[in-house]
Amino acid sequence: MKIIAIDLGLKRIGLAYSADGNIVTPLPAVERKNRNQASHDVRAVLEEWGAEAVVVGIPMGGSSEEEMRRRVAHFMNLVGFGGPVYYQDESDSSLEAEALMKGEIRHKKDGRIDSLSAKIILERYLAS
Repeated sequence: MKIIAIDLGLKRIGLAYSADGNIVTPLPAVERKNRNQASHDVRAVLEEWGAEAVVVGIPMGGSSEEEMRRRVAHFMNLVGFGGPVYYQDESDSSLEAEALMKGEIRHKKDGRIDSLSAKIILERYLAS
């Protein structure tokens, strides 16, 4: 099953892809100017890669979980994706992604950390 993971952020949206449930590849992040542009760009990625399911990272177990589920549901409604949407705990995925980037140019805001975070989220989902 072709799955795209989304790490939904306010400035960038990290994306990762798995075609077979084994190998996960980070994709270029989407710069977020506004939610309509962002949802259009994410929809284009889902169509380009033939996504059959989406995994979205949210912080689980905290007081913000319900609010984040509501925001993610609203965003995915704007995207208009017709397949299943799954939620995966994203706790510390950005910190883990930053650790993977050590030695690289870490302060460049090009979306690499966001997409690595999406890769971690998808790997967690596939392992569960």
